[in-house]
Amino acid sequence: MEWRKSYLDLVLVPFAIFFPMMYHAWLWYKVRSQPHRTFIGVNSAGRRLWVAAIMKDNDKKNILAVQSIRNAIMGSTLMATTSILLCTGLAAVLSSTYSIKRPLNDSVFGAHGEFMLSLKYVILLLLFVFAFLCYSLSIRFINQVNFLINIAFNDDDAAAGRPLSQDYVCDLLEKGFLLNTVGNRLFYTALPLLLWIFGPVLSFLSSLLIMPILYHLDILDVSCQAKAPHKHPITVPHAAAAPNAKVDQRDCLSV
Repeated sequence: MEWRKSYLDLVLVPFAIFFPMMYHAWLWYKVRSQPHRTFIGVNSAGRRLWVAAIMKDNDKKNILAVQSIRNAIMGSTLMATTSILLCTGLAAVLSSTYSIKRPLNDSVFGAHGEFMLSLKYVILLLLFVFAFLCYSLSIRFINQVNFLINIAFNDDDAAAGRPLSQDYVCDLLEKGFLLNTVGNRLFYTALPLLLWIFGPVLSFLSSLLIMPILYHLDILDVSCQAKAPHKHPITVPHAAAAPNAKVDQRDCLSV
């Protein structure tokens, strides 16, 4: 009898988790191999260009740099606050003596016993805790960039092998945005698991719906780029290279 109640959970929920994991594994490979085909890779190269432009003319753009980094920190702070508030709410539900499953017994497909309901909330709690950790580390790295981006560097620093250079600032900024992206993806993954409270069918359907949405948000449309009247390759100047040298594809995410 217990199997009849939970067979939908055992079949549909693993697929609802497996599909996003496979998609993000494919996306990671795509970013590493063809970064110019993904928004993550193009934005990463653009941020390196931005750091180079800011540090080249720091006397005129130092206020712009601080304001831009402050806006990024505010976004990560908002998401970190949201994550910890959701963790607090889930912890309050788990510790409450009120049985929240009673109003849902007749409307939820699949298992809805005490153990299964607690498992759902614990998984959601862990996801939001890891998301909070990613956002907190993102704020830490971006705060370091806020200080270092106003330091005057020159080509001799990179040539002498000093660790504090323009490339180091770029790597810190990329680590901060990468952790922010991971936190966002954990939020997206939590949506199907949140709907799991109302049954495994909704969880499975929402996981399938998220895949095409994320694809259009992550992958550049090559046909639209081919129709563009002006196409210029993205070049990222490094401290130890010539100012107009092309960046290697793998440098877009050297974190």
